[in-house]
Amino acid sequence: MKNLDTGTEHLLARIENNVGYLTMNRPEARNAMSSEMNGALQEKIAEFELDEEVRCVVLTGAGNAFCAGGDVKGMNAKNEGDSEKDTIDKANQLLDDFSDILKKRGIKVDRPTPLNHNQKISTPDWEAESMFGCMPARDVLLTVGNEILEATMSYRCRWFEYLNYRPLLQKYFNEDFNMKHETAPKPRLTDLDYRKDYLSDRIGEKKRLEWTEKKFFVTTEEEPLFDAADILRFGKDLVVQHGFTTNLKGIDWLRRHFKNHRVHAVNFPGDPYPIHIDATFTPIREGLIINNPQRKLPRDQR
Repeated sequence: MKNLDTGTEHLLARIENNVGYLTMNRPEARNAMSSEMNGALQEKIAEFELDEEVRCVVLTGAGNAFCAGGDVKGMNAKNEGDSEKDTIDKANQLLDDFSDILKKRGIKVDRPTPLNHNQKISTPDWEAESMFGCMPARDVLLTVGNEILEATMSYRCRWFEYLNYRPLLQKYFNEDFNMKHETAPKPRLTDLDYRKDYLSDRIGEKKRLEWTEKKFFVTTEEEPLFDAADILRFGKDLVVQHGFTTNLKGIDWLRRHFKNHRVHAVNFPGDPYPIHIDATFTPIREGLIINNPQRKLPRDQR
């Protein structure tokens, strides 16, 4: 067995019997992905890809949970956009390396045109000190058939994130006569969209789990809200997670928009911070879905 340095305690790595093991190591936070963990994870995966000794990779979590998804509290704390330049440069290099790996395998790689996210943004209703960033396209864009739909997004810091992808969408629209570019109604995201003090540190996990089971989330039903990453597609069926970033009005809007599809609302009571469905409910092949054992789908929704 060979232990490897990841540069952070949030991720452990080793090689044993030609298998690369990566362990997300934040059991006190249900292994929620911090920025340190995310950067180290990308770096080690890229290293394993080029290491002839490693034939497969196993990703696991320390303690009783696999991964709670993104670290919501960490996202809020770092939303001021003051990341050090060397951290940003390192992250960009990791993305470039990953893109090169895909291209070498014959995969076409299209990348967004990032904005300057480290700037103050505003609408007539609110201001934010900076933007969140240019995250995976699946957070912002939902592809159904020949249509690409821009989601409403539920965080103010992500309100303008769609602009990173507009050049690509314009390119696809110009190249493919059948391509449909649609946008969901942009929400105002006033204070009426959020429950005050919902994310307060004074509220413990037990209370949050009770709220999740009762479908009581930080977002209200003031207006339709949804992130594209809360939606899974199975042919004519769309499975949509009701949680932090997608409300019932958002799910209703999707039903009205995709009239030729069946839209199913689901929720996962075991997740205190239910954001995005793919860390909880993932299709592998026809007839097989992996469901995070800490966030089981209620029987009446199966």
